[in-house]
Amino acid sequence: MCLGVPGVIIQISPLTEAGHTAVVDFSGVRREVCLDLVDEPVEVGDHVLVHVGFAIRRIAPEDLAETLAFFASLAAEDLEGLPPPVPPTGERES
Repeated sequence: MCLGVPGVIIQISPLTEAGHTAVVDFSGVRREVCLDLVDEPVEVGDHVLVHVGFAIRRIAPEDLAETLAFFASLAAEDLEGLPPPVPPTGERES
C-alpha cells in the first residue's frame, strides 16, 4: 500500500535542470518536493498530495476539508494503544 500525505505549497522554485520543485508544509514540517508529476498546474497556497517526495495530485478546494479530516483521524488512530515513548538514555526520570 502507498500513502500520500497532504501539504500546502508555500514556495515554488524556478525551473532548473532537476525540474520543478516547491517547498511544501506538512503541519509545520517543510520539505522540498518535485512538482513534475502533479496532475494539474499548482501555485502557492494550493494543497497537494505528496508521495515519496513527489506531488502527485492537487487537492481540490472542495475536497480539502474531508481530506485533512481523514488524515487527522488516521494520525489519532495510529497512536491509540501505544505505550508512551521512552526517553533517550541518560534522560530518564528517577
